[in-house]
Amino acid sequence: MHQSAIPGPVTDRQTTTLAEIPGKSEAYSSGVSWAAVIGGAFVSASLALILLALGTGLGLSSVSPWSNLGAAASTVGKGAIVWLILTQIMASALGGYLAGRLRTKWVNVHTDEVYFRDTAHGFLVWAVGMVITAAFLASAASSFAGGAAQRSSTGTTASTGSGEATLNPNAYFVDTLLRSNGSVADRNDVAERGEVSRTFTHALSQGAIPAADRTYLAQVVSARAGLNETDAEKRVSDVFEEAQRSADVTRKALAHFSLWLFVALLSGAFCASYAGTIGGRQRDHVMS
Repeated sequence: MHQSAIPGPVTDRQTTTLAEIPGKSEAYSSGVSWAAVIGGAFVSASLALILLALGTGLGLSSVSPWSNLGAAASTVGKGAIVWLILTQIMASALGGYLAGRLRTKWVNVHTDEVYFRDTAHGFLVWAVGMVITAAFLASAASSFAGGAAQRSSTGTTASTGSGEATLNPNAYFVDTLLRSNGSVADRNDVAERGEVSRTFTHALSQGAIPAADRTYLAQVVSARAGLNETDAEKRVSDVFEEAQRSADVTRKALAHFSLWLFVALLSGAFCASYAGTIGGRQRDHVMS
C-alpha cells in the first residue's frame, strides 16, 4: 500500500512563473512597444503642426500686396520648401527619439535585433504621425470646403459668383472672355456663364478648342461684349492662350511641390528611424 506524498514547504524556486523568466517572457511578447510608438507619433504630429503654423506666419509676414515691399514669390517658394524639409526632420526625429527612449527594454535579445527594432519603432512613429497629420489636415480642408459651399448655396446671385470664383480656377478667364466694352448692357446670366465655363474647361483639358465650340464662344462674346465676329474670335483665342499658360504654370508648380514633398517625407522617415536607434541606445545605456 503506497503512502501519499506529503507536500513540503513551497520554495521560491517553485513559485517562479513563466513571466519571471526573461528569455521566455520576451519570446511570447510583441516586438513593438505600441504605447511608445503612439506617444512619439502624437508628439511628432503636434510639433509638425506647430512648426507649420510658425512657417505660415513667417511666410505671410514676408509678402506684401504692394510692389517692392515684400519678398519675391520665388524667394518665398524656396523658403517654404526649406522650411517644409526642416519641419519633417525636426518633428520626425523628436518623435522617433522619444519612442526609442520610452520603449520596453529587451533583455535577452541580440544586438542586431535590438537595432532593427529601434529602427522599426522610429519608422512606425513617422508613419503613424503622418496618418494623424493627414487626417487633421483633411478634416480642416473638408470643413473649409463645406462652409464655402454652404455660403455659396444660401447666398444671393452676387455671392454665388464669388463662390464660383473661389472654387473654379477658370472663373477669371470666363469673366475676361465675357467682359463688355460698354456698348452693351451687362447681363447676369448664370446659366450662360456656367455653359461657357464648362466649355472653356473642356477645351483646356483637350488642349485645343473644337471648331464648333470656338464658333459658339465667339457668338456669345459678340453678343455679350458688343464685338464683331473677328474681334470676338480673337478674344476667344487670346483668353484661351492665357488660360493655357496659367494652367501650365500651375501644373509645373504642383509637380515641383510634389517632388520636394517627397524629399521632405523621405528625410522625415530616415531621421525618425535613425533617432529611434539613438533613443534605444541611450535607453539601454549603450555608449556609441
